[in-house]
Amino acid sequence: MKTLQKCLIPLLTLAFLSGSAQINIKDKVQRQTTNRVNKRIDQGINKGLDATEEGIKDAFSKKDNETRDKESQNQVKDQPRTGNNDPQQDQKGQSFQDLKAYSQYDFVPGDQILLYEDFSQDAVGDFPALWTTNKSGEINTLNVAPGNWLNLNATDGNWWFIREIDFPENFIVEFDIVPKKGAPRYAVGLHLYGEKSFVEMSIPYDKSTCGLAVAIAKTGWETDGHKTGQPKIKGNSQLNPVKEEKLNHVILLVQKRRVRIYHEGAKVLDMPTNLYEGSKFTRLSFELYRGASSSSYISNIKITSASPDTRSKLLTEGKLVSYGIYFDVNKDVVKPESYGALKDIAKVLQDNPDVRVKIVGHTDSDGDDAGNLDLSKRRGIAVKKELVATFGIEASRLETDGMGESRPVAANDSPVNKALNRRVEFLKL
Repeated sequence: MKTLQKCLIPLLTLAFLSGSAQINIKDKVQRQTTNRVNKRIDQGINKGLDATEEGIKDAFSKKDNETRDKESQNQVKDQPRTGNNDPQQDQKGQSFQDLKAYSQYDFVPGDQILLYEDFSQDAVGDFPALWTTNKSGEINTLNVAPGNWLNLNATDGNWWFIREIDFPENFIVEFDIVPKKGAPRYAVGLHLYGEKSFVEMSIPYDKSTCGLAVAIAKTGWETDGHKTGQPKIKGNSQLNPVKEEKLNHVILLVQKRRVRIYHEGAKVLDMPTNLYEGSKFTRLSFELYRGASSSSYISNIKITSASPDTRSKLLTEGKLVSYGIYFDVNKDVVKPESYGALKDIAKVLQDNPDVRVKIVGHTDSDGDDAGNLDLSKRRGIAVKKELVATFGIEASRLETDGMGESRPVAANDSPVNKALNRRVEFLKL
C-alpha cells in the first residue's frame, strides 16, 4: 500500500501541474532560485558586517591599549623592573627606564665639578689637547652615541689627563665607554693615583705613592687598591659587565676607603676597605693591557665631589645646587641615574613637611636663548613630577621655573664650565 502511494503521489502532482493554466513551472523555479541566491547573499553580507564590527571593536580595543600603554610609560611604576633592563619608549620614541629600576644608585654628587671632558673642543681626527699617551689615539664620532669620543686605538698603553686633579676624600668618577669587539679580556682600565711630584707620563704602578686601578673586563670588574710597600687590596665582581659596541655608563664612588661601582641600574661592586687609609689622588689615566685588551672609545668623563650636606644647604642656607639630576642633551626626561640625588632631596622634604621649595632649571649657552629657556622650564617640571610620583612629595609644596642660560655660574668657554652651568637648583620658599 505504501509503495502504491509513493508511485501515485508524483503522478497526480504532475497531472495537476500540467493541467493548471495558472502555474508556470519555469517562473516558479526562477523565483525560487532567485530567492535562494538572495538568501545566500544576505547571509554573506551579515557575516561580513559581523566581521567588520568585530574588526572595528578590535581596532578600538587595540588603540585603547596603545593609549593606556603610552600613559603608563609616563608614570613611575610602583616596583623596580627586573631582568635585562631593556629600555621602554616614551611618546616621542625616546628610550628611557623606570627611575625605581635604579634604586641601587645611592650615590649623591656634590656641588663641585672637578673635571668634565667630552672632547667637544677637539677636532675629529686630532689627539685631544688636554691628554697625552705613549701609544696613539684620536677623536672620532660614533653611530651608536652622539658627541666626540677618544679612540684608544691600540691594544696596550697609557692615556693620561695631563693636569693634576685635587681629588677630595669623597668623590665620584663617571664616564661613557663603548668597547670594541674582540677583547680577549679587558675593555679598558681606569687608574687614579697620587705621586710625590708631578710627572706628565708617570706609569701609575711604578711611580705612584698610592692608587686605585679599576679593570673593566668583558666578564666583570676588578679593583686594586695599592700603596708603596704594601700588598694590593683586590676586589672583583661578575655583575652586569660592559657590552661590546654598546654605550655603557660607568660610575665609581669613593668614600674614604670604600669603593663602589655602578652599571646598568645595579651596584656591581662594593668594597668597604678597597683603599689604604689616607690615600690622596691627583692623577687620572686610562690603560690597556698587552695581550688582554682590544681598546675602547671613551667620552663624557665627569668627576664631582660626593655626599653634600643636603639638609643644611636646603634648610639653613636656603639653596641647594644639584649636579646629580641627569638629562640627555636637549631632553627633559629625568634619567634614572638621578635616583640617589632625588631620594636625598625627598628625604629632607619628608622630614620637614612644612618646607616648600622652588625647582629651577638652568642650561649652558649652547643653542638659542628661547630654546634654552623653554628646556630649563620643562626640566624643572620634570623634576617636580618625579618627586611627586616616585617619592610621594605633595605637588602643592613644589613650584617650578627655568632660567635657561641667563644665570651662569661660570663662563661658557670650556666643557667643565658648561657642565657647571647645567644644573638644577632647589630654593627654599
